[in-house]
Parts: sequence; C-alpha cells; structure tokens
Amino acid sequence: MVAASFAPLLRRPYRRVWTGNFVSNAGTWMQTAALGYYVAESTESATWAALIAAAEFVPTAVLAPFGGALADRLSRKRLLLIGCALQGALAAILTVLMASGAPGPGVIASFALGNGIVWALAFPAMQTILPDLVPPEELTAAIGLSSANWNLGRVLGPALGAIVYSVAGIEWVVGVNAVSFFAVFVAIVPLRLPDVRGAVEPVLASIRTGWRFVRDEPGLRVSVQAMVLNTLCCAAFIGLIPAVVVKVYGESKGWNSALITAQGLGAVVTGFMLGSVVERLGVRRLMVGSMVALPGALIAYGAAPSIWLAVPALFVVGLVYFAALQSFTTIAQRRSPAELRGRVLSINNLVLGACYPIGLQVQAALGDAFGLRPVTIGAALVMWVALVAIRLRRPGISAAVESPTPDLSGSPALAR
Repeated sequence: MVAASFAPLLRRPYRRVWTGNFVSNAGTWMQTAALGYYVAESTESATWAALIAAAEFVPTAVLAPFGGALADRLSRKRLLLIGCALQGALAAILTVLMASGAPGPGVIASFALGNGIVWALAFPAMQTILPDLVPPEELTAAIGLSSANWNLGRVLGPALGAIVYSVAGIEWVVGVNAVSFFAVFVAIVPLRLPDVRGAVEPVLASIRTGWRFVRDEPGLRVSVQAMVLNTLCCAAFIGLIPAVVVKVYGESKGWNSALITAQGLGAVVTGFMLGSVVERLGVRRLMVGSMVALPGALIAYGAAPSIWLAVPALFVVGLVYFAALQSFTTIAQRRSPAELRGRVLSINNLVLGACYPIGLQVQAALGDAFGLRPVTIGAALVMWVALVAIRLRRPGISAAVESPTPDLSGSPALAR
C-alpha cells in the first residue's frame, strides 16, 4: 500500500517536475527562514515578522481568482515559465540590495508582496497540470508527493539557510534562491501538456462561473467552508515561528531553523503517506480526523515548557495541519472538471491568501499584547468549540465530500 504513494515518481514528466520544484523549494525556504529571523532579530517585533510572512499571501486573497481564470484560458506551460522567470528576477534584485546595504523591513515586505503577486497569478497553473502528468488513479498520490516536495524544502532549506547565513551572510541566502528557479524552468520547458483552454467568456465572468460551480457543488462547498475555519484558527503558527523563538524562548536562528524543520518533517510524512491513507480511510475521514486532532497538537506546542519539547510538538502540528490541507486539495482536484480546474483550485488559494494573513495578524497582535503561548492555545480551543457546534447543528455535513460527483455534461459552466 505504501508503494502506491510513490507510483507517480515512476512517470518521467512528473518526476522531472517534482525534481525541479524540489530544488526551487529548498531555495525558497532557505530565504523564507533566513528573512524571518533577520526581521524578527532586527526589529524585535512579532508584528513585523508576521507582516513579512503574510505579505506573500495577501496578493493571493485578491489575485487567486484571476490566476485560476488565466490557467483555464491561456497556455499553462507559458504561465509557469513566465512566473518562474519573474520570481527569480525578484530574488536577484533583493540579493543586490542585501549585498549593497541593509534594507529595512518595509523594503523586504515589498519584495515579499511582489513575489506573492507572481505566485498568485502563476501557481494555479502548476496545480492544474498534475492530472496531466499522472493517470487518474495516481492523482491523490501525486498531490501528496507534491506536498512532500514543498515541505522537504522546509526541512532542508532552513538548515542550509542557517549555515549559509552564518558563514556568508543573508545576501548569499537570497542569491542561492534566485539561482534555484532555473531548475523549475529546465523542468517545465520539455513538457507536452494538453490544450484544455476552454474559457472564452470575459475574465470576470469566467471567475464568476468558477465561484458558482463551487457554490453549487456540495462536496466543494463543504471543503471550502472547512478550509476557512481551519486556516483562520490554526494556520498562524507557521508565520509566528520566528517570533516564538525570539520572544518566548529567547533563542537563536539555529532554533528557528529547527522548529521550521520539525514542522516540515511532519508535513513530509503526511505527503509521502497521503495516497495510501486516502486509499485506506477515504478523504472524508482524513479531513475530519485531521481537523479534530490539530487543536490538540497546537495546545501541546503552545504549552511546551522548553524549546526542546516544542520541536516534537511542532512535528505533530505539521503532520496534522498538512493532512487537513491536502484533504482540501484532493477534494478540489477530484470534484472539478479539467475546464474549470484552475478556477476551482484558485478558490482554495484565495482562502489561504485571505484567511491566513488575517489569522496571523490577529494572533501576532494579541501575542504582542498577551503572550504567544495563551494566544496559540486559545485559538486551538476556538477551533474545537466551532467543530462541536457544527457537529451539533449539522451532523453528517462532511458526507458531501465523498458523495458521487454530479454529471457535468450539461453544466452551464462547461457549456461556456
């Protein structure tokens, strides 16, 4: 059963993309971890550290629907190549600024915002090509491996970033990230992707079509609602790690890398096992079970009396959080037709882009005022209360995510 989780890697196109993404992800996480600590250390503010982390997500809240619409009407390969080139250029410019001076947090936030804009417009195209790289029966495993890929970057990137940061300086960390985007470019160029551009209506009308489809499809509607709750209450721990290291434990950048790595390892385990777990339990049980378990893991992390105990607690948090996140992605991929896939997946990206920075900024501000420990525990308790209330008010609501998908042949969305 475990072998089923790795089957997509036997497909050469998927393996090529997976490898290119891995190199780029490692570079991205080198930069993310290093910049997070750089800002937290130089400003001694959880709010600034959270703002840098949130800046890359804010554009997704606005532009994700446009990215999804572009992925359904333009060449997905071309979008990916352009996005890769722009992200590499931004990292290169920031490298020059870091080498020539010490840009303040406002400048760094501006570059994070620019990177987020490119990501919001190009990333839906990367998500939509997965079903074109593997057969349908391997799609869930491909989603899991892609998640593991991203989070392997979390494991290796921060550790490498800490070494490069200490030995050569922050400018070298950002420079390595700039070069890493070339690996994705090389992986995408040889791909032969089917032309599924079906959206011919105006862009805004096309976006509305995608929204109507998600609204009217019960499984997608429930999945998006669950994702909103999960992200608002429990996702902020990601951006607050540097602040926890500095303000709660008073430790150095080495521990910042250790916590990010622990979280990433948990997510990697989830990614490598996703195909087998969904095959055994079903996506509904995975979604519900992970959402119930996540607050408990966060409480253990928030209450950890030492940073040594916070590391294994955050490993469990990463494992469970990304299990929930990948259940939402699996549901979206399975229940959307090819012609609408970009727009459907972009709604998941929009939820992350809108709800993550909101939850992050609220918890950061409360953490500066009342302490990060009680805020982390309190947010987890809010999540549990909300889940109990939903269970009492609408029992069985989650069954829709595994209900038979409707016949879409006569759908107005596909007729346009």
